[in-house]
Amino acid sequence: MKAFQIQKRIAVLALFFFGLSSISIAQSHQFATFNIRWDNPGDTGNLWKDRAPHVASLIQFHKIGIVGTQEGLQHQVEQLSNSLGFDYLGVGRDDGAQKGEYTAILYDGSQYELLDQGTFWLSPTPEVPSKGWDAALNRICSWGKFLSAEKEEFYVFNIHYDHIGQEAREESSKLVVQKIEEFNTEKLPVVLLGDFNVTPDNPAYTTITSSGGWKDARLISKTPSYGPAGTFTGFDWEKMPDGIIDHIFVNGPIQVIRHGILTDNYGKKYPSDHFPVMVEVQF
Repeated sequence: MKAFQIQKRIAVLALFFFGLSSISIAQSHQFATFNIRWDNPGDTGNLWKDRAPHVASLIQFHKIGIVGTQEGLQHQVEQLSNSLGFDYLGVGRDDGAQKGEYTAILYDGSQYELLDQGTFWLSPTPEVPSKGWDAALNRICSWGKFLSAEKEEFYVFNIHYDHIGQEAREESSKLVVQKIEEFNTEKLPVVLLGDFNVTPDNPAYTTITSSGGWKDARLISKTPSYGPAGTFTGFDWEKMPDGIIDHIFVNGPIQVIRHGILTDNYGKKYPSDHFPVMVEVQF
């Protein structure tokens, strides 16, 4: 009887210590890309003032520590920042200050320290506000270099491709891969996310995946990807989208634990006209 009790205590202690060891080593992070839809006064039935609390609560519920947003205007980004208690980086695409849509990155300052940041335009003159190639609008990429609470350094790049110009999308892919190589001289882990406005069969997508080391997080997730086969809803409750145009790519020493296209809704309404895409990763 005594021998059995001793063995049982040893087993319990082993589980306890091994459990602590795994917790201390395997820290994971939740990141997401989320086109939150600009504050369009013509969106009757889906106005930003009604959607905003649901956008914030979705991010909170899924414990997303860093979220790359697209289309948000300055007041939308500020509102989300205040609601979440998050810091943010980014500028307006029209003037490099506050005018026009942002590709803002919001982040939990209690988990992540911002070490460096910047924005470049998707054009042949990326340093200044500009429209590139056959694009219909100015398009930008905002990025941040972060330090986690576990002292892990990594980059997040958040992008929004043009919705019209195919040449612009392909050239944007070449540009962002080039820029990441320029910035990331330390070969740190990189997460590239955003609204790419292309499905995986498009050359703008394959330009990224055929570049050195880049992987679509959806395809390498240890847990099979969760959710529908599309990300753009157009606020249409009756139709499930069938084309993935919002992507998360990874490069470097990163493991993708989970990937999901989130269909959270409220009263037969979606928080945005895009579904957010979330990953859980380990460095």
